[in-house]
Amino acid sequence: MITFLAIDWAVVGIKALQLILSLSILVILHEMGHFLPAKWFKCRVEKFYLFFDPWFSLFKKKIGETVYGIGWLPLGGYVKISGMIDESMDKEQMKQAPKDYEFRSKPAWQRLIIMIGGVTVNLLLGFFLFAMILWVWGENRLPMQNLKDGVMVNPISEKVGLKNGDKIVSVDNRPVDDYYSLTRDIILDEGKTVQVNRNGQVINLELPKGTIRSLIKQKASFVKPRVAPIVDTVFSGVGKFTQDSLLKGDQVIALNNTPITFYDQYLAEMPKYKNQEITLTVLRNADTVLVKAKSDTAGRVGFFVWPEKLAGTYKEKYDFFPAIPAGISKGWENLVMNIKNFKLLFTSDEVKASESLGSFLSIGNMFGAEWDWELFWSMTALLSIVLAFMNMLPIPALDGGHVLFTLYEIITGRKPGDKFMEYAQMVGMVLLLGLMAYAIGLDFWRAFFK
Repeated sequence: MITFLAIDWAVVGIKALQLILSLSILVILHEMGHFLPAKWFKCRVEKFYLFFDPWFSLFKKKIGETVYGIGWLPLGGYVKISGMIDESMDKEQMKQAPKDYEFRSKPAWQRLIIMIGGVTVNLLLGFFLFAMILWVWGENRLPMQNLKDGVMVNPISEKVGLKNGDKIVSVDNRPVDDYYSLTRDIILDEGKTVQVNRNGQVINLELPKGTIRSLIKQKASFVKPRVAPIVDTVFSGVGKFTQDSLLKGDQVIALNNTPITFYDQYLAEMPKYKNQEITLTVLRNADTVLVKAKSDTAGRVGFFVWPEKLAGTYKEKYDFFPAIPAGISKGWENLVMNIKNFKLLFTSDEVKASESLGSFLSIGNMFGAEWDWELFWSMTALLSIVLAFMNMLPIPALDGGHVLFTLYEIITGRKPGDKFMEYAQMVGMVLLLGLMAYAIGLDFWRAFFK
């Protein structure tokens, strides 16, 4: 449980600003995907809103026949097209005879194009952003072959039967080429076994029930690269240095005269010396230096080791034109991941909605504590793909619901009645609002009561 006093409100503010900017970009472009084809097909667009505006707007201005505005509730946005049963539930307009400029007067194929416009824009935006990210920043890669000393286990992978120094070969006999795809593949493909090279012998280990759930619940990596304890960052507040201090690049080679070769050995030794004076023997620029420190009650001293960096993570860079197909491929990969994630909610005993679902609070927490443009655009690209996928779900009140009814009309030649559409829209909105309230409730529960 946390308290309001324990919250770093400066960090919350930075994350909130990034989230609002990202959502604003996505919502405006999504709604533009509906707005432009509606205008091309000569539909009257009454409103174009960023965020929702129940009771009042933060800003609004009428230009031509359309009111452009900003609502106060940052849960999405909308365009109100005349003659369309949507979030506005304008029943009075629907009682009148159809007019030429109304959505309901247009041929089914035109209505279909208008409805898929938002999703199309989000998919294209996601592909474009991923391509530009690959061009400007590249992508983190860590080939499994770079893990020369194998992996470092944690309680989850140790329970599977892995040992420090094992080299992971495959999951369900499918080769794992990149470290960064390992945990994702185990979760999304519901891995059943993992094959490891242990001292030259390939061993098959079963992933017991609960492994995937633990990875999701703890937001943990299945393993970390096994590396030497080389200091990346030194920080205060965890233990206290009493003689000299650790520096970036120092390699710990002994703890109280116990030789240390790998970081996991250091982590195993430290709990033996809780709240005690310890001596670290470190290698610094080819010299051996003694550093003394008082550990905290958990047996820790304030320094951070970055295993992925030490193992040889690098940025794979792309020239402009190769980045385009690579970005489309990455966007498609993320779309498939979303589909698999959604499927797991209904088919897997390991994935619980109460542990996996989250609202905008969870999404906002995924942004950086400091403004990081690479992370910002990566999150925006991911959210664009997520928004496209979610909007194509065949639920009334979402684009996918309207598309489903329009396809039914095109195939059967029969248009669903206005009353049916009204009730379907109401049911869809209740479902969505209920799901949103549930997700927000879960976020508050996790933040303040767990």
